[in-house]
This record gives sequence, C-alpha cells and structure tokens, in this order.
Amino acid sequence: MSLQACARLVTLEGGEGAGKSTVLAALRATLEVRGHEVVCTREPGGTPLAEQIRDLLLNTPTGGAQHEPPSADTELLLMFAARAQLVRETILPALQRGAWVISDRFTDASYAYQGAARGGDAGFISTLERQVVGITPGLTLLLDVPVPVGLKRARGRGAADRIEGEHEVFFERVRAAYLQRAAGEPRRFRVVDASLDIDAVSTQAVAHLQAHMDALP
Repeated sequence: MSLQACARLVTLEGGEGAGKSTVLAALRATLEVRGHEVVCTREPGGTPLAEQIRDLLLNTPTGGAQHEPPSADTELLLMFAARAQLVRETILPALQRGAWVISDRFTDASYAYQGAARGGDAGFISTLERQVVGITPGLTLLLDVPVPVGLKRARGRGAADRIEGEHEVFFERVRAAYLQRAAGEPRRFRVVDASLDIDAVSTQAVAHLQAHMDALP
C-alpha cells in the first residue's frame, strides 16, 4: 500500500522546546485570514480515545491507578494506535470536507523518537505507516533547535513528562533523525531555524506555508 500525500495536511516536527505551539497558532491565523476552515490537533492525542493513550504514554495516572512505563515496542504501537484513531476520526473527515489540518507532530516523530532514539526498526515503522496511517503530509515544517537550548526551554515550563525527561543523547539522536529525514524528502520538508526568537520563527514558518499554498493548483 502506498502513502497518499495530502496537500492540506501540514505537520510541525522538532525536538522539545522548539516552539511548535506558538508556530501552530500563527499558521492557523494565516489560513483563517484566507477564509479556510482549520483543524488543529496534536500527537499523541487529538480524539478522546487518543488522549487516553497519550496519558498512558506520558506515564500520567489514569483513573487513579499507576502503571509501569511502556516498553519501547509498546510505546511504538501505542503511538500508532493513537495516530490511527486521529487519522480516522479527525484528520480524514476534515480533509474530505475541504478543511486544512495542522498537526503538532505526526508519523515523522515515530521515526525520530521510537526509531532512531529508541532503536526501533525503521522498516517496521514504515510498514505501520503504510498499513495503519496511509497518508503523508503535503508540508512538514521541521523546527530545528540545538538540543541544550530546546531542553532548557522545555524544562523551564515545569515538570517534565516521561519523554521530556530523557537524557540529552536521546534528543541528539532525535534531532539527527529529523534532519536526515528532511534531507531525504526536500520537497515535503522545510527546515526552520527555531533557535531564533519566536516571532522570527513564526515568520519563517508562515512564509513556507504561504509558498506551499501558492504552489497548489
């Protein structure tokens, strides 16, 4: 099964503290000014069931009960379970009615986090992407920031979740994997220098979105 490219699906990727939430808001405003319906979502999560899976993945107690941390394989499969639900319940219906969708992370995150950083099999992730997800974004903005800078920002926001609490080497592998994917798919990816102040980062991201929109038939 081949992946279907969805021009109106825009994804934001990057390590911790890259500023994805602020950039997402700027992209949404740009699309709405042009009169488009915009659906914004996040991964893992984005539907009631997927949000429950998010709680499990980030080691948040659910229903008053603690649970053991998921194994690497469990983490990967839970990520794709949440993603499958998000695609079927939120993303595809929005695209089918003509809306734009902006997602804070998508399948590229699994290649970076569960693949490169956790040591997962990229071939298996590719199979899951084709069989379970079935779609790929038309535009992916990689907000690239040096790991020490991003972690300082992220950990300054408060208590770290299970993944944010990983060691620096883990996030260096994440960053390297993202940059490798961007180099391998230059037509889809645009790399944004997220070490700059957030206004400059948002300006770069909006310019890439506008260029993508203007290139559509």
